[in-house]
Amino acid sequence: MEWERLKEQLESIGKGPVQLIAKTPEEWEALTRNARKNNGDRQGQNKSSMLIGKEVYFLLSKEGNQVLVLSIPAGNLAGDERHLVEWLIESAQPEKRKGGTLLLEEEKKLSALREWLLQHAETDTQAEVPDTISSQAGLYSTKIPFLLYGDYSSNVRASYRELKRLLETFFDAEIILIPLLDKEWLILAPDYLLTVGQEDKTDTQEESTEQMLDALASGLHDMLATEWVGESHLGIHYPIQPAQTLLTAMLTLRSTIMLGRLYNVTNNIHTPWHLQMEKLLHPIPESEKHQFLEHVLKDYSMDAETQSTLESFFALDCNVSETAKKLYIHRNTLLYRLDKFKNETGLDVRTFHDAVLVKLALVLYKVTKRK
Repeated sequence: MEWERLKEQLESIGKGPVQLIAKTPEEWEALTRNARKNNGDRQGQNKSSMLIGKEVYFLLSKEGNQVLVLSIPAGNLAGDERHLVEWLIESAQPEKRKGGTLLLEEEKKLSALREWLLQHAETDTQAEVPDTISSQAGLYSTKIPFLLYGDYSSNVRASYRELKRLLETFFDAEIILIPLLDKEWLILAPDYLLTVGQEDKTDTQEESTEQMLDALASGLHDMLATEWVGESHLGIHYPIQPAQTLLTAMLTLRSTIMLGRLYNVTNNIHTPWHLQMEKLLHPIPESEKHQFLEHVLKDYSMDAETQSTLESFFALDCNVSETAKKLYIHRNTLLYRLDKFKNETGLDVRTFHDAVLVKLALVLYKVTKRK
């Protein structure tokens, strides 16, 4: 990925103004040292990013006597978005892709697949895995792909052996674990996991594929949260034939996690079927997103209670009684909140037309109005 393209991508999602800056190694070392001294900034300690004044500087590359960095206003990076930018930069750095030495024999067998995936990620997104790699890695049977991103300190080193043991204990099955970037892991689990326990259910209890995948991802994330090295983000995809579509699935999962971390910051499990609206709205220019919000909400400032109420209301198909139960409030309290929102915005979310407008505005509000 060219750094100009990354700069444009970040500006398109409201992280601008973004600047590309060239410095000498001595200047960068001095900035890093001062940031560590003045701020006690942990991110400055690993030199991948650091806070200086009101700007966050991200290290892009070091070549010869030039250090290329990217600068973003700190106020435009909410929550864990600083880590998200670091991940995007890391995934675009060829020198990062080789990572540490693959020590285990199993890892060595997968190293060709890993390098092939990272090499083709930016050039030929529809490419099929070569037969020589597919046969060696065992990619001819249907698999459920997961993408795991460890959102832990860069000083922590996750063990391939330990993670694989945890995964195979959880699934009670053999899995394929492909280390991609320093904190990024591609997991391929057998598709028969979706049928486990389904034979005892009646027709009325039968779950959809999406529901089964949701449950599988939720259980896996809960296990990792307690047994692994730290916080993580997890993406899951529909079952695939890896030899044919592994690269496409990996890129879809990367995009899904990025969208989830931007638009659904309270959730660490990200699935394509739950982010379809976000995927559709994301490419819209930032100026048009703001225009839409100004047209729908005008100068209305949405507080956390209203946002939570509307999200629950939409998640439960605009059912007043069920929403009140979920929020642990009286039905009349919920109606009061909806009427108050109507009086202040002119929008009645109990009608289909206004509900659609507010739902779209709510999705965009998270990334355009976030402090």
